[in-house]
Amino acid sequence: MNPVVKILIEAGPLVAFFLTNWLAGIFWGTGIFMIATAVALILSWLLTRKLAVMPLISAGFVAVFGILTLWLHDETFIKVKVTLINALFGVVLLGGLFFGQTFLKFVMGEALKMTDEGWRALTIRWGIFFLCVAVVNEVVWRSVSTDTWVNFKVALLPITLVFALSQAPMMTKHMIQDDPKPPH
Repeated sequence: MNPVVKILIEAGPLVAFFLTNWLAGIFWGTGIFMIATAVALILSWLLTRKLAVMPLISAGFVAVFGILTLWLHDETFIKVKVTLINALFGVVLLGGLFFGQTFLKFVMGEALKMTDEGWRALTIRWGIFFLCVAVVNEVVWRSVSTDTWVNFKVALLPITLVFALSQAPMMTKHMIQDDPKPPH
């Protein structure tokens, strides 16, 4: 998939949520977020004929917590969704290591070829990152206005991108190079 299209599909629901919240409030923002997330999944499927595990799980959380938010007219559910999904990812990644599984390798192994040591290090780093995001989200949503929390939620996208890019040196160190083909 074209990298620009991929970014638009992945960031589109969050941008739609932010803009709609700004224009019409958290409940409209939540509804549009749910719709945009479904559209993003459909577009991803149409363009690639496959769905990645993490966006699929995220969409499920958006649907469940979005419905609860709208049905009960309580913004707490959409705020807690961020905590729960990040905590889930962190616990699954770190818990998997406890049982000898590197789930990041399962999710990203086709795109990256790294040593087992590299996968373990990357898994630990992402697991800790997700748990930190969960804790910080809990502190933020409980201590600031909803509009400020929405700004925090939007800021998580570039924060996550910066974190991902900061992993490049470690990943490069543990990359497995394809064997070059011998000259004819």
